[in-house]
Amino acid sequence: MLFGTDGIRGRANVEPMTAATALKVAMAAGRYFRNGGDRRHSAVIGKDTRLSGYMVEPALTAGLVSVGIDVILVGPLPTPAIAMLTRSMRADLGIMISASHNPYADNGIKLFGPDGYKLSDEVEALITAEVLGNEPPDLVSPDQLGRARRLDDAPGRYIEFVKGSFPRGRRLDGLKVAIDCANGAAYRVAPTILWELGAEVVPIGVHPDGFNINDKCGATAIDFLAGQTVAHGADIGIALDGDADRVIIVDEHGQAIDGDQIMALVASAWAKDDRLTGGGVVATVMSNLGLERYLNGQGLGLTRTKVGDRHVVEEMRRGGFNVGGEQSGHIILSDFSTTGDGMIAALQFLACVAESDKPASEVARMFEPMPQILRNVSFALGQLPLDDVKVLACIADGEKRLNGTGRLLVRKSGTEPLIRVMAEGEDSILVSQVVDNVAEAIVTATAV
Repeated sequence: MLFGTDGIRGRANVEPMTAATALKVAMAAGRYFRNGGDRRHSAVIGKDTRLSGYMVEPALTAGLVSVGIDVILVGPLPTPAIAMLTRSMRADLGIMISASHNPYADNGIKLFGPDGYKLSDEVEALITAEVLGNEPPDLVSPDQLGRARRLDDAPGRYIEFVKGSFPRGRRLDGLKVAIDCANGAAYRVAPTILWELGAEVVPIGVHPDGFNINDKCGATAIDFLAGQTVAHGADIGIALDGDADRVIIVDEHGQAIDGDQIMALVASAWAKDDRLTGGGVVATVMSNLGLERYLNGQGLGLTRTKVGDRHVVEEMRRGGFNVGGEQSGHIILSDFSTTGDGMIAALQFLACVAESDKPASEVARMFEPMPQILRNVSFALGQLPLDDVKVLACIADGEKRLNGTGRLLVRKSGTEPLIRVMAEGEDSILVSQVVDNVAEAIVTATAV
């Protein structure tokens, strides 16, 4: 299987993340989106700050040029910037080179259609079939080859796009904001956005070297940001991940505010202003029961999907919702963006803080989370622990014990060789026991 939960991902220079496969993916995707006519066809390519981006970017460029697609190179920019630029420039295809929150040794390829949305399962399947097939490549003649150029003002275009999501006439004067860019794609644009809106900025994780992306920093490792937020007396801390499509916030005390709390705050504020559409929020099966109960208490609903912001977006489009996301910090606000955008979500949060004139710690605690435990259990390639009879029996027992007071979710990660075991419920001791039992069963099954 080539595509996972969020595009193609793996260890750099190991299949499928090799230059050879990147070349084939570009050729297959380029042919799919080269929809005829006499006009020139184009694709936007962005990347994060991983060393391996220097390998993948030219391979993708060569593949697209070989099938007659012009390439627009924008360098390190957030994933949502690529979605925005693809639409803005009327390109046929957008490609982001990133492994998101993974360490530097991994990389990935995310594809966007001309509408700025991630590709459907059906389109991904067609591209996969061509990449893995044995048909000779359908290359254009020498006079039809594409051309490549760099778009030097791409960062400025994205900065203005994000600032346009902030309430008109409002500024961030008087707010001190720490921003951790994870030494990733947003290291230049994110601090600039905050500074131009009037905030005093404490930049963190803004010195990428090709190896330090997501290294003890960013949205998946917020301890350093929490400490720096308190040490600098900042009013709020913002942590982005490597490609800046997710965000986790910390308050002035360094306490984490996850995606569930952010969605609750934004949905409540928008409902109050009669801006919320769809009658509620779309979230994944990982979101806390506390969020669901809070929204229900506000007369709003919570629609759950499979894990992956692409599934959230699909349900938002189907049901007419404009707020959705994941507990992990992928927040999709479809009034502004077609995909998760950490900075746009952060600005909506900051707007609520600025309007309330209260500290972030008072504004953000919308609900008390239900006790929830998530444990990741690794497994080797080729193993199928979720098919093991004893593991299935343990999962069934856990579901029975939590029935009526909580829930259990066991799933295979779409981006890493991990089984994710999550349970939540009113009884924290019971929740812990259920997770321990299932995790131990999986460890035993994979040790055989």
